[in-house]
Amino acid sequence: MRRSFRFRLRILGGVILCVVIFLIGRLFFIQILHGSTYAAKANRQYVSSSQELYDRGTIYFTLKDGTLVSAATIATGYLIAIDPEEIKSPEEVYTELSSQIPLDSAAFFTAAAKVEDPYEVLVHHVSYATGQAISALHIPGVIVEIERWRLYPAGTEAAQTLGFLAYNSENQYTGQAGLEESYNTVLERNSSGFIGNFFAELFANLNTTAVHPQNSEEGNVITSIEPLVEQRLDQDLKAVNDEYKSTETGGIILNPKTGAIIALDTYPTFNPNDLANSNPQYFGNPLVQHEYEFGSIQKSLTMSSGLDSGAITPDETYNDTGCIHPNGAKVCNFDLVARGITPMIQILDQSLNVGAAFIATQMGHATQRKYDTALGLGEKTGIDLPGEITGKLQNLNTNQDVNYDTASFGQGIAVTPIEMIRALAANANQGAIVTPHVATAIQYADGTTKQIAYPAPIQVFKPATAAIVTHMLVTVFPCDARIAMAADPSLLMPIVNVAAKTGTAQIVNPQGGYYSNIFFHSFWGYFPANDPQFAILLYTNRPQGVEYASGTLTAPFMDLTNFLVNYYQLPPTSTPTPVPAFCD
Repeated sequence: MRRSFRFRLRILGGVILCVVIFLIGRLFFIQILHGSTYAAKANRQYVSSSQELYDRGTIYFTLKDGTLVSAATIATGYLIAIDPEEIKSPEEVYTELSSQIPLDSAAFFTAAAKVEDPYEVLVHHVSYATGQAISALHIPGVIVEIERWRLYPAGTEAAQTLGFLAYNSENQYTGQAGLEESYNTVLERNSSGFIGNFFAELFANLNTTAVHPQNSEEGNVITSIEPLVEQRLDQDLKAVNDEYKSTETGGIILNPKTGAIIALDTYPTFNPNDLANSNPQYFGNPLVQHEYEFGSIQKSLTMSSGLDSGAITPDETYNDTGCIHPNGAKVCNFDLVARGITPMIQILDQSLNVGAAFIATQMGHATQRKYDTALGLGEKTGIDLPGEITGKLQNLNTNQDVNYDTASFGQGIAVTPIEMIRALAANANQGAIVTPHVATAIQYADGTTKQIAYPAPIQVFKPATAAIVTHMLVTVFPCDARIAMAADPSLLMPIVNVAAKTGTAQIVNPQGGYYSNIFFHSFWGYFPANDPQFAILLYTNRPQGVEYASGTLTAPFMDLTNFLVNYYQLPPTSTPTPVPAFCD
């Protein structure tokens, strides 16, 4: 009997213990994890029972020291509404309110005339101080409510990457672009799901260190975007676009070893805090949704493919005739000049189209197509941004030599900027391509942070091949740098060795062929060349008044390189690369 009694006591004690643990967890959840939300609810004035306080997870930028900086968060303030039936003198109410907040006179008196409607909103997103001041006036018929809304503290910076919130076709207020859309299931909040979420967090496997974003529960999104680097990139993009009156200028800075994107953007852009006054044309993300013929930066990939396949050797030469005629078409060097017997390195140093076509011929169609496919050209990269398209490599589905020749120097095939930098970064990562990504981790409400898992790198070139091409590219940069420094004495040569290549592509004429005077410029590089930490791709579309990319993009590339070297305190290269003789 006593044994049975003790057993029942133990069961009862266990039940009580579970209840206590639950209550403690509940208090911790309310007072610590979500204290600000419940405090806001407690402080609300005149709130209709049908209205919920808006909530959503935060998106963070990450400073170089690991400090998190809010990039998309929740702001708290007030909305101002009126009950027209309670207003005795609309003129007096208008005078009092307009002294505190900007009010449209016609809209106010129209709302005040709707005496059968007890709730007419006048203004959203009023600051806390102003809302408190209006509330203290105790104006009959004026309703002051606490309100929460989505705020992007950086304004236009990385706006196309962060995205925005809007109503969808089902009248749901949800992520409609960028990370807001990609990680919507992580960021959105369901107030009715407390118990499930609480226990999911309480009993989660805390030893799990990697998650897949689509399977993640509610949390915050941590990105690899460094806000000060992003700010500097945005300044340079805007400066280029404004100076040369381009239709679009963009850039990506990533870690070529991990695929983590440190900064990315295009200009023109929009302000996600003010969608009503923004141009919807810029709501998409050109870095994953636009495709271009990138021109001569493709030559570094052609060189790598030729060397890696054994079709050419680093010490080989060819006879540069200035122009060739595959399939009856004419393919020429940019200056139409023949170089005669020319070593391989000069194909990159002097950006020779005939030389790139020579490599394509030595490889053959199947080999060239195999390497371009292995590099991910014409395929999605898997970046965690919505709306990614694939490039167009249809010309490589033919057996015409001219299509392979032009593809070898970046014409006749079109890819997205994110495809391009992923492929190019292979030479900066010992021949392997990585998955570019913006988000790095999910931070849960219980305080745990779990890394997002991405696919392992894919080896395309041998490490020895990447090293040879890197050495070639290191000799290219000083020529362009010297020209840029002559035009702008404030520019300084970076203290680290830089592997880089410019690209100038003609733009397709819809009537056939290419425009002779409209160009697409690109600039690609990585550093320190012996141990790359940063890879940069810049481009500008249809710049006015300048033909070659060296004239538009060398200066911003050098500015970004010097900024990154100084900001991350990279040590100087012990033996800087001399300026090659051919630069003279």
